[in-house]
Amino acid sequence: MDSHFQYEKSFKSRPHVVLMGAGASVATIPNGDKNGMKTSVMDGFIEKLGMSEIIANLNLETSSDNLEDIYAEIASKAEYEDVRNTLDESIRDYFSAFEIPDEPTVYDYLLLSLREKDLVATFNWDPLLIQAYQRVSKLTNKLPDLAFLHGNVLVGYCLNHKHGGKLDNDCPECGKRFSPSRLLYPISQKNYNDDPFTSDNWKALKNYLSRAYLVTIFGYSAPKTDVEAIDLLKGAWGNIDTRNMEDFEFIDIQNEDALIATWDKFVHTHHYTYTTSFFESSLAKYPRRTTEDLFDRTQNCHWTSSVNPFTQNMTFSDLQNIVTNLVLEEEENKDGFITLPNA
Repeated sequence: MDSHFQYEKSFKSRPHVVLMGAGASVATIPNGDKNGMKTSVMDGFIEKLGMSEIIANLNLETSSDNLEDIYAEIASKAEYEDVRNTLDESIRDYFSAFEIPDEPTVYDYLLLSLREKDLVATFNWDPLLIQAYQRVSKLTNKLPDLAFLHGNVLVGYCLNHKHGGKLDNDCPECGKRFSPSRLLYPISQKNYNDDPFTSDNWKALKNYLSRAYLVTIFGYSAPKTDVEAIDLLKGAWGNIDTRNMEDFEFIDIQNEDALIATWDKFVHTHHYTYTTSFFESSLAKYPRRTTEDLFDRTQNCHWTSSVNPFTQNMTFSDLQNIVTNLVLEEEENKDGFITLPNA
């Protein structure tokens, strides 16, 4: 087996990591969930939870209406323990009510656009990603791994054994019902090691990120405030001068220059793309072939052409037809690699 074959295979088989924030869930249900409920980013979220009056009666220094900023201060004061608990319960009740719409959403497309070698890591509490995973797994079991970096209302784990899953499931070792994953952390001192479930999910992300060839940041802008999270991400990614073959992709409605400025310690010079729509991203244009596209464009110097793009308003039948053919191609080439058509 020649060295060029091994070189190309090594790049194309590396992970694509998708890191998601609140903006991804907003893009998933732009018109609301199955019952018309809408989600939002953290700014102004206290009002959505119906806790504005409770918070207004506290002696807080912050003037921010961002949930995480407010929680950071509440968590630092022992006298506000009851408020912290009420806030946690309100968040669980609020997000647990969300139901994914019947038709395919961005999360369905996203999960089907990735492979078993890839990872979707999310900071979001809502159950939409898991609900999408449950139904697309009926189309294929060749899906990416998941990591919940701030817990999730639908996810639980065993306190005594390293098992996790849906909150209403039991531990396969001891038979006890899973405990809810922790949701809230103070921004300035997020000690993720305090919670074993969260710690394991961060370890998974760091492992994938250290090997990633392509990273997509979808609706996530935490670098300005989430100090510990960005330090962990940076430690796993390493020095940008040694990551000069890798690429970043941003899907966000934020101003491009402002967004890139927050990720300047990750992106090597011009090695990034930016779009405001999931359907303009590599995930939709080259589903299950994103690392192949990156290598063929940048190292094989091909004008790559997408044969099976995901487009808006597809049905699950449409998606199944595309994914079935792509998975079959993967099975036929499992000992080698796939080269995209050269337009």
